[in-house]
Amino acid sequence: MKSYRLNRLFNAKSGRCFDVAIDHGFFNQYGFLSSIEDAASAIATVVEAGPDAVQLTVGQARYLQSVRGRGKPSLVLRVDVANIYGRELPECSFSSMISDAALQAVQLDAACVCVNLFQIPGAPEVHSQCIDNILELKAECDGYGMPMMVEPLVFRPNEEAGGYMVDGDEEKILPLVRQAVELGADIVKADPTDDVSVYHRVVEIAGDVPVLVRGGGKVSDAEILKRTEDLVDQGVAGIVYGRNVIQHENPAGITSALMAVVHDGLSALDAEQFLRQKQ
Repeated sequence: MKSYRLNRLFNAKSGRCFDVAIDHGFFNQYGFLSSIEDAASAIATVVEAGPDAVQLTVGQARYLQSVRGRGKPSLVLRVDVANIYGRELPECSFSSMISDAALQAVQLDAACVCVNLFQIPGAPEVHSQCIDNILELKAECDGYGMPMMVEPLVFRPNEEAGGYMVDGDEEKILPLVRQAVELGADIVKADPTDDVSVYHRVVEIAGDVPVLVRGGGKVSDAEILKRTEDLVDQGVAGIVYGRNVIQHENPAGITSALMAVVHDGLSALDAEQFLRQKQ
């Protein structure tokens, strides 16, 4: 049954997935709310742009799942919440999972769930909590036939720029990705490496588990399109971008441009034409 749900995530034409993450409001950070203050409007804009999937929380999934018709994106349900994204780590750091996560995903007609696997300097207890979450979720997901996406995130020290800054060292990313696979991930959503040309090593270390790449912080159109082109060339199964879509002045245009790279094999330069679409 997991394979049936996975089929809803991956594009029939390319076999790859473009997932737009709009779950940032879950994490209690003021800066994460930029461009998604009106959640219903932000989600409607992305749905209209037509990516393969949208990543949402239990509190916001209704805005996607209430859309009529067969053509809407699939739901990726975020099932854990953490307090580790600020510039300073709190005295009591946590990563907690919602109750009956796989069952709630089934009830919301999700195509998969997404859970974090953090590696944070100075917070080994959060890594332990993430492992406990995944071990519990794995058994639930197997029982309900719900694919489990594990998101291994290697942080730079929080004081450098808050906990949303990726440490792109492949020697740190590779073992964490492999741990996600060993814990039973059906899909891995992983950090980009500083050197995109080595990303095939991440794909290789994951074996037959599809690897989707996180977008990270907001960058220029040219940079995100070129990085995406290079990652596709390295063999990734897709991308999961949030701020580079939802904070864009033309979310529909950047979505179309990225989909052209991911699904149609266009170069970054050729895909820029979609940014001239009407908003």
